[in-house]
Amino acid sequence: MRLSVVGCGYVGLVTGACLAEAGHEVICTDIDEKRIAELQAGGVPIYEEHLDKILQSARTAGKISYTSDAGEAIRKSDAIFICVGTPPKENGDADLSAIDHVARQIATESRSSKLVIEKSTVPARTGLELRRALTAYSRNSGLTFRVASNPEFLREGTAVSDFFHPDRIVVGVEDESSARDMREIYRPILERSFSCPVHNNGTCPSGSAVDLLITTINSAELIKHASNSFLALKISYANVIADLCEKIGANVEEVTHAMGLDSRIGTPFLRAGLGFGGFCFPKDLQAFIHLAGTVGVDFDILKAAERVNKQRIERFFDKVRNALWVVKGKRVAVLGLAFKANTDDIRFSPALEVVKELLRQGAQVLASDPEAIS
Repeated sequence: MRLSVVGCGYVGLVTGACLAEAGHEVICTDIDEKRIAELQAGGVPIYEEHLDKILQSARTAGKISYTSDAGEAIRKSDAIFICVGTPPKENGDADLSAIDHVARQIATESRSSKLVIEKSTVPARTGLELRRALTAYSRNSGLTFRVASNPEFLREGTAVSDFFHPDRIVVGVEDESSARDMREIYRPILERSFSCPVHNNGTCPSGSAVDLLITTINSAELIKHASNSFLALKISYANVIADLCEKIGANVEEVTHAMGLDSRIGTPFLRAGLGFGGFCFPKDLQAFIHLAGTVGVDFDILKAAERVNKQRIERFFDKVRNALWVVKGKRVAVLGLAFKANTDDIRFSPALEVVKELLRQGAQVLASDPEAIS
């Protein structure tokens, strides 16, 4: 299929590259002309394992191209993935102005009917508003714009592997034709008919077939926020357990390891530390709390998880002061600056908050990171 991807950040670039590697014709566009120029020259503006390899492969096969002209990308495609940013506002709600801007571009630049796929993380009901905006901006052009929600579950550091070997693919639609088109887009993944760029031929993890879950648009949007918020909740729960362990002399790693062996709980995200960071969890948690509040649901449990997370740096510095007595003038190594391992993404990184506090208290900081140092 001929696909366009609007937005060449982490989600957009990985999505576009993987769809091209799976056999589709993909054209990527972004308002950042320098980023597009870098991609056209064969560069990779972000670090993500295996991404450089599949971008080169897709480029060699003529399956991927880049343009700063969004209108060109829109006109040349049958389906459009919206992968633009939805940063948090001061009140925690998601800023959807970039999506509205793309909707206007799609409506005014299209010369044929399109399937518009919402890939950015957005609050529930956004897809319905997107459809309304497309209709309004098209000004009775006679074109039809179908809308689908296809939330991403790509973890930075393992995003390429996650795309080709997903736990599930969630698609929210309003009509059977949209479901049929989305199934066709993901057919190479569902049928495993691709050449895996992550594992050597024939060594992909075995397992059951990937589930393609067809839902309503509202449900698909809610699934993404509900999933991320639950994972954030597990992290904060582990951190409270860590505080309790320190008070009574227990070992938090022993406790959480034993908890995780319960198949109903599991070990992922049940590790104590500085708390969660990055661009997804803090933003999505705030947006989910705000969404619940707008419909009269007080999500106290998520507010508690957010509060615990905000307290982690302060509690960490209690340990620093106990260990160093006087922080001023001490030389302190900080190993890791990204918000998690195997990525160069420093957005909302707890490590940077540690660095800022060390500097504020007069320490000399020597920082290192294998990918994020630049």
